Amino acid sequence: MKRFPTLARAILLLVAVAAPRAWAQGPPYQTDDPVPVDLHHYEFYIFGSADGTPAEMDSQGPAFEFNWGAVPRVQLHTILPWGVVAPSNNPAYLPGGTGPTEFGLTDTELGAKIAYIKESKYVPQIGTFTMFEMPTGSYSKGLGVGKVWYRLPVWLQKNIGHWLVDGGAGETVVPQTGYRDFPYGGFLVKYTFGETLEFGGEVVAHGKEGFAAPQTQASTLIDMGGSYHFKHSEHQQFLFAYGHSVAGQTENYAYVGMYWTWGKDDKDADAKPGFLRQALGRNEFE
Repeated sequence: MKRFPTLARAILLLVAVAAPRAWAQGPPYQTDDPVPVDLHHYEFYIFGSADGTPAEMDSQGPAFEFNWGAVPRVQLHTILPWGVVAPSNNPAYLPGGTGPTEFGLTDTELGAKIAYIKESKYVPQIGTFTMFEMPTGSYSKGLGVGKVWYRLPVWLQKNIGHWLVDGGAGETVVPQTGYRDFPYGGFLVKYTFGETLEFGGEVVAHGKEGFAAPQTQASTLIDMGGSYHFKHSEHQQFLFAYGHSVAGQTENYAYVGMYWTWGKDDKDADAKPGFLRQALGRNEFE
């Protein structure tokens, strides 16, 4: 069966556990970071993404990501995704890449990001972002793995003026027939242009994921992307990225989404997305 790869990760704004005005990235990039959301702050994403090889194209969307700064230096994370698995059914990629095209709920992602070492003048921030992929997608249709599987990375990050440098590596553990455990890692450099635009590039790589996954062979990609901060709503951003393999199996990656953040210290009622303000009621902001 095919596995839908969850690609999206979290975090974009200020964090209390890092150095002053330390910025994180996460989406739209594949490289993640060790910077949790501020205590009692929240992040919400609506996004779509795609990751595919000649064996199979998997797309994700609509997908919803929520991050919560639950306690100091700890962020709780979830992604609820719908998606499409589209095998190529090309005999050249047997035994992988076979089956009908399917759409539905895929595996739900739960995670916890923990910052262990704070960023300082000479030391990067260091932390982990453990992921638990829950088997909510249909295994028989190729929309899920059918068992809980894990991502176990370590990430490092350093802010240098308008520049951000981030990288790390980890192991994915997939205890299911047709899949295999594999290493992955990434290195990202990002630059902030004024108050509205961030742009960055990354190199990401992963090992063979097994014939039940689209990524039947190892691959290395270069991705470019960024975020646009809306001038009249500092808590809202538009995210975008695209990448292509430069070594190993041919692979494409794309991401587009909207992002909001808010928290108890925000004085502006517009800190929450409009649909959340309606759900919570006006009294909270009066």
